Amino acid sequence: MRQDNQLLVITHLSQLISLVTGFGSLILPLVLWLTQKEKVYQMDTHGKNIINFQLSLILYCIICIPLILLFGLGLLGFIGLGIISIVFPIVNAIKASRGEAPTYPLSLNFIS
Repeated sequence: MRQDNQLLVITHLSQLISLVTGFGSLILPLVLWLTQKEKVYQMDTHGKNIINFQLSLILYCIICIPLILLFGLGLLGFIGLGIISIVFPIVNAIKASRGEAPTYPLSLNFIS
């Protein structure tokens, strides 16, 4: 296994592709994780955290849809999730460049 912090940074930042294309924030990190988890040191840990975070965001977005009818709480939820989905991939990319472990808030453990 090789140490490749640059690839870990790219994997975290790949979540932001949905800002450009509208989709892919789960697909691109998933592909990077599945193809590199055996080759790059710490890729398995970082990849699992990213996938769990993205799946959690999808679940929370689904929960926000009916909450729109309840005093517009779903809209506030969407705004909060939007901010979180931009800020934390950047924060964790910086952590990955320093060799630190990623931490994503509100992330459920789908893959452990």
